[in-house]
Amino acid sequence: MKRLLPVGKIEVVLALLAVSLLRLPVFADESFFYTKYNIHVWDHVKRGKHEYHASYANYTRPDGGHIIIPAGSQITILDKRRKEFNFRVESGKEKIEVEFEYHEPRMGMTLDQYLEKITSPKPVSLDHLSSIDKKGVAEGKALVGMSKEGVITALGYPATHRTPSLDSGTWIYWTNRFNAISVEFDEKGKVKGTKD
Repeated sequence: MKRLLPVGKIEVVLALLAVSLLRLPVFADESFFYTKYNIHVWDHVKRGKHEYHASYANYTRPDGGHIIIPAGSQITILDKRRKEFNFRVESGKEKIEVEFEYHEPRMGMTLDQYLEKITSPKPVSLDHLSSIDKKGVAEGKALVGMSKEGVITALGYPATHRTPSLDSGTWIYWTNRFNAISVEFDEKGKVKGTKD
């Protein structure tokens, strides 16, 4: 009987198939990216150990310790899986690893497409933002008078299952797993208020 592939090649094909099924890390440690938007992280202490979590839902006031990873921060993507990716970032004097949950059906885009929206291979500058935008970004809040660009930089890319279009006059952000706020924009695309 004639084999389609020599024995050595069969093992290589099986190994590649196993790697793709396991979803092993895609990025090397030296793959740096820069955050386009703030990432809201909650610090959960479990058995005396800190665990850092973030979400596509941008929990802007999560339970537990709230940390804002500022827009423009350099991150290292450690691995990607179907429902999450993990990254490392410097926070103060230490490096922390963050587990970022992702829900492709709710976002309507692949994880890779989402990462392209929220990260950049080049450093990100916020110099062009207005002073009110910069204040909101620094506080991680939507303030009256901010532009849509300022809000998305401060709060993150809105979850598309609640905000299907950035052209909308209302964007919905989750404050935690159970509550949301709406950011209302006027006809000029400036924040006119928020509602819990």
